[in-house]
Amino acid sequence: MEIAKLYPACKDNIWGGVKLREKYGKKTDKEIVAESWELSFHKDGPTRLENGITLQETATAAEIGKNCEGFPFFPMLAKLIDAKQDLSVQVHPSDSYALKNENSFGKTEMWYIVEADEGAGIYLGFKKDVTQAEYEKAIAEHTLTELLNFFEVKAGECYFIPSGTIHAIGQGCLICEIQQNSNLTYRVYDYGRKDKNGNERELHVEKALKVTNLSKYEYAPLAVNTDMGTLLGLSRYFTTTSVKVNGRKSFYVDKGSFKCVICVEGEGEIAGKKVSLGDSWFIPAGYGEVSMSGNMHLIVAEVRKYYVGIDLGGTFIKGGIVDDLGQIIYEDKTPTESEKGADGVATNIANLVKTLLDKVGLGTDDVEGIGMGVPGMIDSKAGNVIYSNNLKWKDFRIGESVSKMTGLKVKIANDANVAALGEVKFGAAKEYDDAVLLTLGTGVGGGIVVDGKLVEGNKSAGAELGHMVIEYGGEACTCGRKGCLEAYASATALIRDTKRAMEAHKDSKMWEAGSLETVSGKTAFDYKTSDPYAKAVVDNYVAHLACGITNVANVFRPQAVILGGGVCAQGDALVKPLQELVDKEIFAGELGPRVPVLIAKLGNSAGLLGAAALLMD
Repeated sequence: MEIAKLYPACKDNIWGGVKLREKYGKKTDKEIVAESWELSFHKDGPTRLENGITLQETATAAEIGKNCEGFPFFPMLAKLIDAKQDLSVQVHPSDSYALKNENSFGKTEMWYIVEADEGAGIYLGFKKDVTQAEYEKAIAEHTLTELLNFFEVKAGECYFIPSGTIHAIGQGCLICEIQQNSNLTYRVYDYGRKDKNGNERELHVEKALKVTNLSKYEYAPLAVNTDMGTLLGLSRYFTTTSVKVNGRKSFYVDKGSFKCVICVEGEGEIAGKKVSLGDSWFIPAGYGEVSMSGNMHLIVAEVRKYYVGIDLGGTFIKGGIVDDLGQIIYEDKTPTESEKGADGVATNIANLVKTLLDKVGLGTDDVEGIGMGVPGMIDSKAGNVIYSNNLKWKDFRIGESVSKMTGLKVKIANDANVAALGEVKFGAAKEYDDAVLLTLGTGVGGGIVVDGKLVEGNKSAGAELGHMVIEYGGEACTCGRKGCLEAYASATALIRDTKRAMEAHKDSKMWEAGSLETVSGKTAFDYKTSDPYAKAVVDNYVAHLACGITNVANVFRPQAVILGGGVCAQGDALVKPLQELVDKEIFAGELGPRVPVLIAKLGNSAGLLGAAALLMD
C-alpha cells in the first residue's frame, strides 16, 4: 500500500459549524459539519479511500504495524471538531468499567487547539477536590460548570484528557482530537438544549457519577522534543507529535506503526503528493523515509509502546520512559540510599517510577513494564539479586518487591549485560543481532547478545569476559587468578603500566604531565608519538586487548565487538591498531567473516535503554 489520502466520515451534530466544509475542504452534502472522522475504523463512521473502499478493508496487519497486534481492534480514532456552540459537559469511562458494563472500551483523548475565537475555551476537570455529594448537587442545580476549570485557549495549545476526567469543548474552538477508538460518552449536563426533533438530549448522570474522577485537575502539558517534532500526548492507544515543515523535512516510518498525518496549517507535499489544509493521509508501517516540503503544520498520530528503564547504581537510581524506538521520552534520578536496606531501595525505585509516569501523563496500563539493570550476580528469571557487593545485598527478590509496589511487570538483569543489550538494540551495534560488549574501566566487564537476546548463562550469572586468561601466570588479577584480560586491558592496568614506565625511565616525557599521582588512562596515549616509552605502553595495552577481542571473536563469532569505558575516548588511536591486530589474528584470517571493533555510542544512557530493552520483543 502506498501513502493514501483519507476521506473522512462527517457528522452534523447540532452544535457544529461550517468551517470544516468551507475552510478545511471536507466534501459532504451536510450543511453543518461538527466532526470529521479523519482516521476511523469505527462502525459509526469509517474512513474511506479515494476508491470508496474503507481503510479498514484495505490496510493489512503489516501496514497497520506490529504495535497494534495486541489490541482487540484498531486502537485509535482521529477527528477534527468545529464547535460553533458549546458541547455538553461529559465524561468517558475507563476501560475496566466500560468492558464490564458496556461491552466496549473506554476513552482517553487529546485535544490540539487548531483555532480559537477570542475568549473561547474549554472546561476540564475540577478546580478542587469535590465530594460525591457536591458533584450530585451541582448537577441537580445546574451549577456544575462553577466547579470546573475553565481554560481560555489559544491555537497551538494541547490538552490531555484521561478517562474519568469531566470536560467540555466551548464554542469557538476548532480542535484536532486524537482518542481511543470508542464512541462511548456519558453526558452530564447539556444546558437544557434540545435536538433537531425538539427533545432534550439524553443525560447519563447515574453512570457518570460512577466513573468521574473527583480529584483536583492539574494541567501539565507535555512538551518533549524528538527527532520528528514535539510530542503532545502519550498513551498506549496513541502517540501524537506536532511536526512543522518549513522548507524540507523528513521522518521515518518503521514497522512498528503506521502514521496518520493531518495538516492543520499551511500546505506542501508529502512524498510528492500535494497536501492542503485539512487533508489527512495514511502512511503504512514499514514505509521507510518520508520526504516533506512546503510550509505546513502537521499533527502526526501513531501507536508506540512504552517502557520504564531503571539503571540501579550504588549512589543514584536513574530511570526513564523509553519508547520502542529507543527514544528516552523523560528521565530522572533519585538517591539510592542503600543504607536503608533492600526494601528501602525498592521503595525508592517504585517512587521514581511513579514520578516518571506522572511527568509524561502515562498510567500503569500504558507501559509494558519495568526493566532494571542491577549490579551483582543476578537470577533474572526469578528477579532475584543473588549477591551484590555494591549494594550489600544477598538473595533479595527485587523484581517481586518492585512489582508489588507499582503493579507493573518487572524484569531484571546484570547492569553490564543490559548495557550490552542497549548498545546492540539502539547504539553502536544496532545494525547487528549478534555482538559482544567489553567495558574497559576499573575492571573489564562484558555482555553477550545473540539473536538480539542476552546470553546470561547458568543462573543468569553472566559472562565474565574480563577473567579469561590471556597470559598464563601473568599479572595478578582481582579475582585471584593470574594473567586475566582485566589485568592487562582495564583502565587500571593501563595506569599501572604507565606509572611503571615512568618510574623506570626518568627521561620519559610523560613526567611533563605531572607526578605519578596525576597519571590517567590517557597519559600514555597523549605522549605516544613523542615518547618511545609511552608508545611501548600503548602498544602493549593494544596487543593484550586485541588478544582478548580475538579470543571473544573466535569463540562467539559475533558480527561486532563493542568497546565502552573511558579509554575509548582515544577513538581511532585505539581502534585502528586494534582492528589491524584482530583482522590478522582472528581464526581463518581473511577467509572468515570480519569482526569490526566499534566504540560504544550510548554513554551513560546504555544501561537505561538496555534495561527497557529487556521487555522488548
